Amino acid sequence: MASSAVWLALRYRASVLIGTDESCPLPEDPVLAEWAAAMRKSGDWGWIVDSSWQLRFITDEARLSFAADVEMVPVVIGEHMFGREMEAVRAQWRTGPTMNASWRDQLTQVGGWVLADTAGGKDELRSLVEPSLAELVDDLAATAEHVVTSLTAAQGTADREGRVTQHSFRLRDADGQIRGTAALFKPAVGMNVLGTMAMERDLGHLDRQRLVASAQRRPAAILFADLEGSSALSRTLSTSNYFAAGRRIVRATDRCVVDAGGLVGRHAGDGAVAFFPVETFDSESAAAAACVRAARDIEASMPGVASRCGLPSEQLVMRFGLHWGATIYIGNIGTLARSEVTALGDDVNEAARIEACATGGRMLASKPLVERLTDHDATTLGIDPDQLVYAQLADLATATDKARRDAPSIAVCEL
Repeated sequence: MASSAVWLALRYRASVLIGTDESCPLPEDPVLAEWAAAMRKSGDWGWIVDSSWQLRFITDEARLSFAADVEMVPVVIGEHMFGREMEAVRAQWRTGPTMNASWRDQLTQVGGWVLADTAGGKDELRSLVEPSLAELVDDLAATAEHVVTSLTAAQGTADREGRVTQHSFRLRDADGQIRGTAALFKPAVGMNVLGTMAMERDLGHLDRQRLVASAQRRPAAILFADLEGSSALSRTLSTSNYFAAGRRIVRATDRCVVDAGGLVGRHAGDGAVAFFPVETFDSESAAAAACVRAARDIEASMPGVASRCGLPSEQLVMRFGLHWGATIYIGNIGTLARSEVTALGDDVNEAARIEACATGGRMLASKPLVERLTDHDATTLGIDPDQLVYAQLADLATATDKARRDAPSIAVCEL
């Protein structure tokens, strides 16, 4: 771990330290700049150093990943890639090549190139690298060979180690002179796996997930949906057919939420939860309207799902609870096995209670949600707020015991 004095010193070297809210500028060297621009455009993880092994560029995608997708990590431009200043900044990173073993692997991989590019040989290189790496210099052999080197290295944090595959290569000008070195890296898994994961996901939804990577209070519309009579349906169908029906329902509901601009939450059986945060829309009204549209689209999709399952449409009926969350916490929970958007707060529990009372395939919306609609959005949805009649949840004939206990006074209407 670098001393705090080194880190504090770097904070006042504005020409060197790139903060968490700014991208690295393209290098002044035209050869390096061309490569940096291409790496940025393609969304690669990667970095570029010049012929003196001073860092000149790291892609935003790499910096975001090193910060666990919350913000970009700080980096030092113009300092030696393996120097103590770089180590000081790495100490501020949340993940990525933060462990000393990662940088030992890095120097072992490209050390022959580093030594060949260091005019003063091993003595000078020892003085340039971070002290814990100096011992590796003795075993390096200088090489200028134009080859591509590959490395599978440990990255991550002390409690969770991941692995990446890195490819390093020399950057030369038209005369064949070395202008620098670049490295591209990716998770140590085949592109078939990465490609399948990316191609099957909606890119807009992935971007929205990134926006809520850090959990915080986020006003949002909340949608709960669940299949009525699922227990009876499971007894009617074979297990394989019931699984197929559940998969089609989940895919249809997720598609409707994604198309409406929402965030898909957890799935419990054949139920679904979705959130429509104000920060991903233009206004509270837009978020509330998107929630209503998603629910209606899910409802409209069920006959088609039933047809594909060989079922009569009346066997796939969803009930809906729509609510407004003024103070809920929304964030992304990532584990070794999954990544999921979730939310906590009383409003979330109330939305679940509203949905449980919407038996008969109804769509119940709370007064706080409906009254956030502007006249324009309400008209577009075919809703006349002045004509709606509300009832307290506890007064509904379909009110559940939990609704009467947890949310008795929530005013709801049927849409």
